[in-house]
Amino acid sequence: MLIDHLNRQLLEREAQALKRQRRITESPCAPHQWVSRDGQPARELLAFCSNDYLGLANHPALIQALAEGAQQFGAGSGASHLINGHSRAHAELENDLAAWLTPCIPQAGALTFCTGYMANVALLTALGDASATIFADKLNHASLIDGARLAKAPLQRYPHRNLVMLARQLERCTTPIKLIVTDAVFSMDGDLAELPELLALAERFDAWLIVDDAHGFGVLGAQGRGSLSHFGLCSERLIYMGTLGKAAGLGGAFVAAHPTIIDWLVQSARTYIYTTATPPAVAHALRESLRLIGGAEGEQRRTHLQQLIHLLRTQLTTLIAANPALGWQLMDSSTAIQPLIVGDNAAALTLAAALDAQGLWVPAIRPPTVPAGTARLRITLSAAHSTDDVQRLVDGLARAALNLTGALA
Repeated sequence: MLIDHLNRQLLEREAQALKRQRRITESPCAPHQWVSRDGQPARELLAFCSNDYLGLANHPALIQALAEGAQQFGAGSGASHLINGHSRAHAELENDLAAWLTPCIPQAGALTFCTGYMANVALLTALGDASATIFADKLNHASLIDGARLAKAPLQRYPHRNLVMLARQLERCTTPIKLIVTDAVFSMDGDLAELPELLALAERFDAWLIVDDAHGFGVLGAQGRGSLSHFGLCSERLIYMGTLGKAAGLGGAFVAAHPTIIDWLVQSARTYIYTTATPPAVAHALRESLRLIGGAEGEQRRTHLQQLIHLLRTQLTTLIAANPALGWQLMDSSTAIQPLIVGDNAAALTLAAALDAQGLWVPAIRPPTVPAGTARLRITLSAAHSTDDVQRLVDGLARAALNLTGALA
């Protein structure tokens, strides 16, 4: 009965162009990757789909640091942090991360997690008890949505970046604790939350602001310190989550906040307490990643990334204007996430397939990840891309547009 039920649902998803499929990468994370699927021979694709924004995932210094960490600390941690899995490498990384965020969160403490998903679930379930209310942007990441659903606190969602509605909700709230929760860079649209205005609302209504900076950490702000630095914010009311598997090039996540909040997470965050700690070799290598991000090389990579973003947006704006019948829309984003809205699910898959045939890997993103009617290609840029890589993508989209326009005629 179960298998029949699931097969019917899978067929329904396939009919709606919503079924997901995996590919197998046969080479390190890089713009040019060898990829296989469905038992076919691997082929080289130019990928615009990773979150390796600074191109550090295959950096020689991180590979060396990871090997050094394994030599010093072994392959695995062996236990949870509260048993005997909390190594010197973890402790030193947390010290580094706390210092990293101290300019934005005075006297910050830091706590590392295995994944950003686990960090967000930990935050909202540990802080969102019955004495709190959670206020969440409707386009927040799935991990924030799930954390809010699992929390005991009531949840109020406000329309994307609608601060007028949020202010009304905060004004009517009667619980003693108020938690405003937002992505800093929204992962499917690439736009920035209005963090200064959100912090002002938190101060006005005696609330706390939880910021998921998964896509800003390492990329935005002075020395890549993230979205809080980008906006020049500093407040004890800020609770910050950053991931370490995107711009940092490795894996894991962390929370930086007032030391009392960090202590409470150690005591009560189930996704921290009841899981094996990340391999200490990864924590050791992340310290080298922070050095790269904050140094001259990190600055050069961020500058190059901004040049690529400008090039792509300039060329795609011209292409879209020349092909209005396709109805494409380039989202208003100044970040490495550049979504091209196609609309229809099948049309997004068709466009992705047209690029794939040219050796270009750009994934089609469809509901429920994005709202119905907004299926898109989620183009992500990396400092490891070259200007020639970006030009090849634009040329590929131009060829696809020509073919699609002809089919519509």
